[in-house]
Amino acid sequence: SSLFTSPHTSARGFRNLPSASIPAMAILSEVATEVLIPLAAVVGIAFAIAQWVIVSRVKLAPSLPGVRDKDVMGDSLIEEEEGLNDHNVVVKCAEIQNAIAEGATSFLFTEYQYVGIFMSIFAVVIFLFLGSVEGFSTRSHPCTYSKDKECKPALFNALFSTVSFLLGAVTSVVSGFLGMKIATYANARTTLEARKGVGKAFITAFRSGAVMGFLLASNGLLVLYIAINLFKLYYGDDWEGLFESITGYGLGGSSMALFGRVGGGIYTKAADVGADLVGKVERNIPEDDPRNPAVIADNVGDNVGDIAGMGSDLFGSYAESSCAALVVASISSFGVNHDFTGMCYPLLVSSVGIIVCLITTLFATDFFEIKAVQEIEPALKKQLIISTVLMTVGIALISWVALPAKFTIFNFGEQKEVSNWGLFLCVAIGLWAGLIIGYVTEYYTSNAYSPVQDVADACRTGAATNVIFGLALGYKSVIIPIFVIAVGIYVSFTIAAMYGIAVAALGMLSTIATGLSIDAYGPISDNAGGIAEMAGMSHRIRERTDALDAAGNTTAAIGKGFAIGSAALVSLALFGAFVSRAGVKVVDVLSPKVIIGLVVGAMLPYWFSAMTMKSVGSAALEMVEEVRRQFNTIPGLMEGTGKPDYANCVKISTDASIRQMIPPGALVMLTPLVVGTFFGVHTLAGVLAGALVSGVQVAISASNTGGAWDNAKKYIEAGASEHARMLGPKGSDCHKAAVIGDTIGDPLKDTSGPSLNILIKLMAVESLVFAPFFATHGGILFKLF
Repeated sequence: SSLFTSPHTSARGFRNLPSASIPAMAILSEVATEVLIPLAAVVGIAFAIAQWVIVSRVKLAPSLPGVRDKDVMGDSLIEEEEGLNDHNVVVKCAEIQNAIAEGATSFLFTEYQYVGIFMSIFAVVIFLFLGSVEGFSTRSHPCTYSKDKECKPALFNALFSTVSFLLGAVTSVVSGFLGMKIATYANARTTLEARKGVGKAFITAFRSGAVMGFLLASNGLLVLYIAINLFKLYYGDDWEGLFESITGYGLGGSSMALFGRVGGGIYTKAADVGADLVGKVERNIPEDDPRNPAVIADNVGDNVGDIAGMGSDLFGSYAESSCAALVVASISSFGVNHDFTGMCYPLLVSSVGIIVCLITTLFATDFFEIKAVQEIEPALKKQLIISTVLMTVGIALISWVALPAKFTIFNFGEQKEVSNWGLFLCVAIGLWAGLIIGYVTEYYTSNAYSPVQDVADACRTGAATNVIFGLALGYKSVIIPIFVIAVGIYVSFTIAAMYGIAVAALGMLSTIATGLSIDAYGPISDNAGGIAEMAGMSHRIRERTDALDAAGNTTAAIGKGFAIGSAALVSLALFGAFVSRAGVKVVDVLSPKVIIGLVVGAMLPYWFSAMTMKSVGSAALEMVEEVRRQFNTIPGLMEGTGKPDYANCVKISTDASIRQMIPPGALVMLTPLVVGTFFGVHTLAGVLAGALVSGVQVAISASNTGGAWDNAKKYIEAGASEHARMLGPKGSDCHKAAVIGDTIGDPLKDTSGPSLNILIKLMAVESLVFAPFFATHGGILFKLF
């Protein structure tokens, strides 16, 4: 393949290519690109395995009598007094971890059985719909954008789209499952390390999170790269068809993420609400108290919702932003001139991201040591800043070596001339926009700042004022992120049209390995605290695990901000690719076909939120009744002499979440198919635009409101300031009002809010995959009447 564009080949198939556009050769050769991308992915996987090996050195079995762990030898006598070698504690921790791991594995296997059925049916739908575009013909046809060239038959495009859908789905499922496995492997080990000091516990939890982050980022990149190269064996010079079929990879990843997020979110919140309402409010016992029957289900939920769900979600975003960029690039000068290095620019950005995140991780685990509780949160935030600064340098470097000085990008039927520094600017804007959104989210959800403290203060007059203040905070927190996203969209589009927006989304996700490491760290620390409480470990150790958990809560909110911001850019890029592929020249909001789509699309996030919120409510109702029943019927449960039936609570959460996740999932998956088939591409364009605009707002406000209520409760419980002590202590009326606010916020921040970003992305990528069918056969009702 040529690595530069001649004046003759530039104009091939493009009527509006600027005559001055004669791109120079990129510095990075095609061979170097072929080596660099898989090498970065393999390095990421190797790094994840190395972190796992280090974590596994923490033994989950009591030492033999007279044998001392060499790490323990140097620790102080105070630690010795805390029962460092108490064999019973170690055995208890191992038992609790096994119960959590079994519950999580059982839920995921049950969920994957249902998801596997859906995957098989939807794969057949993709093949039949896309195959019927040209009546299952096996003849080549003129390309959509270059009429003088022949493209591969639609039937084979259907086949390869189906294969890439299954690849994306399986990769997403495996990523979520591996993340859950490492989290349940590491939680008790983090608890045991907390006996030696907060620094050792932090490193264990963070290394475990890094296993998840690097495995997911590297697997996603490697599978996509291998798929492109295998598909290229068939497609040859037909890059338009090749990258159109690759979009199925994003659809597969996101459809699995939807069920993972919704199912996991319903599971975790049903258990959490049940445990809180009966345990904390009615029985006045501490969080994670082993007497509470829902406590194991609650800890299981942290893993299936915040680890497996979040992993699948961010994998979906990564896959979709890559696919959107590749589709637009394939019909630009990169695709027309077969510039493989330029074409793979999105994958090169992700490759550099893995290496940058690897270096960043060493700052937390090797270069600096955590010695005090107050150093935990700054260490996690430094990860975000260091990775963003290093990534900016990495993007500049890869833009300079991988892109020609000038090239053209497809822009709604025309070719727009772009420079390599312009594309660097697009990626950098996305990268820094993500950081700003993250810090704004932190300001509104961390109890270190006035917004959450005001919400906590409102608890003085009861739950009602707490709820009012929390809702107001959530609505207000939307303002700055939306302005940041708007500026990012305008600048990126001005520089490089829809390709600019796609790579901006990729920029926001380029540090996905670090973001996921921090995200996974939170639930691991949360579980570690629960295990410490249930194993009856000392108050001092519980204080350390609480400090780890508090820092994780703040960074988890930042992660949700990243996920929603990137979803907005990804879905807009996919929307642009869809209208281009469907042949929509203009989306006219005054057209009745478009405006009905806009109105319905704007309503969908509310419909979806109603379904998920009600699902959590129904599942929580079952859980509350079961927990009350056990407290009332099991002799000696409150006194600590009776043993609760944890397994029954786990079963209730599993059954309820599997049953309740199907209707919201069906709403999202069927909407594009129904609208595109019966009302056509213009109405579908309106639906996508409406869902994007309202979905982002609802997602941000829901996530931040829930996060603020959660941290207001923790602010009162911690009693770290004079103001907090005035509102407390635990069990006071003020604290009970805060617990009610937190309980209302749980489904908002962990089910509805995070699931909405999948809704807007998934509908857009599904529309893109089915665009050829909708363009050919869509709008049945409008054709009849």
